[in-house]
Amino acid sequence: MSADLKKTPLNAVHRAAGARMVDFGGWDMPVQYPAGIAAEHMAVRTGVGLFDVSHMGEIEITGPAALDLLEKVTCNRVANLQDGQAHYTGLLNEQGGFIDDLLVHRVGEGHYFLCVNAGNQDADFAHIAAQAEGDVKVDFVSSSWAQLAVQGPKALAVTQKLTETNLSGIDYYWFEQGVVAGVPGILARTGYTGEDGFELYIPAAAAEEVWAKVMEAGQDAGILPCGLGARNTLRMEAAMALHGHEISETITPLEAGLGWIVKLDKGDFIGRDALVKQKENGAPRKLIGFEMVDRGIGRDGYPVLVNGTEAGTVTSGGPGPFVGKNIGMALVNAPAPKVGEPIEIAIRDRPTAAQVVKRPFYKRDRD
Repeated sequence: MSADLKKTPLNAVHRAAGARMVDFGGWDMPVQYPAGIAAEHMAVRTGVGLFDVSHMGEIEITGPAALDLLEKVTCNRVANLQDGQAHYTGLLNEQGGFIDDLLVHRVGEGHYFLCVNAGNQDADFAHIAAQAEGDVKVDFVSSSWAQLAVQGPKALAVTQKLTETNLSGIDYYWFEQGVVAGVPGILARTGYTGEDGFELYIPAAAAEEVWAKVMEAGQDAGILPCGLGARNTLRMEAAMALHGHEISETITPLEAGLGWIVKLDKGDFIGRDALVKQKENGAPRKLIGFEMVDRGIGRDGYPVLVNGTEAGTVTSGGPGPFVGKNIGMALVNAPAPKVGEPIEIAIRDRPTAAQVVKRPFYKRDRD
């Protein structure tokens, strides 16, 4: 393992737990633990799992012009956020493609906390800072934070043992500042698994202490530490986009089925003109979900055939451990095949039968 890889504050904990470590975008990260990806996946679907996502980036934006800056660089309507609320949005280029996708948390008036993807965080910060005008401060604060994701139907009960904050009172995509496991931090009811759960932002120096206490609190619930492998299979079953796959600098929100995060009527923002034209003319490509009919796995990058002609590419594909099917998403040329219609995935140049299905492949029951 290269000595140049970045390490989260929990690197030694993962290695002591027997995790298999990989180079993930320049970070030394656990891809799985001894229980294996399928067991970790099922723990999150049926109980609770704990992820180290401290490689993610954090950017803080403060000042009277903070709102104007965020409205300019992101496509969702930031002005709609209330204190303690977060939303999902895109940081777009002039062509309407994704520089990154991110979460914006409104801490208070003129105070926003952003969570961005690990591999894009330096570029994201540079892009946002370059657009700053007026009385606004953009701070790159990733090194100050660790982030733990407690995910699954038992996540609330496990996390509640460690805080006096009433977690049941926090709605999905809302957050509170509080104390967890004796450490001050941000408790956000968000996640990237398709399950209920919390993402805990805590000081980096407290990461090992909080990790240990969450694991202890979750023993009765069968908690498992989870790596990047399960994080990927979970988000794929939930049909959540991954940068570089379903979204990229050349894929727009309208193509990726994320038009709901684009507020064209909010005023000007970077990429708006391109999206207006694409909406008027129709998106040239569309993201679809599929499941394999014949034996085989439609993996990332495999060609998609419609009526025998190559029409797109698999963006993410693999087994869905909980749904029990080989599933995937693909970006195909418009007009895209509809739900229920047949397609083929070229698996090692062999056309293999699949069919278009509705996304997401898995949707949790909500109380």
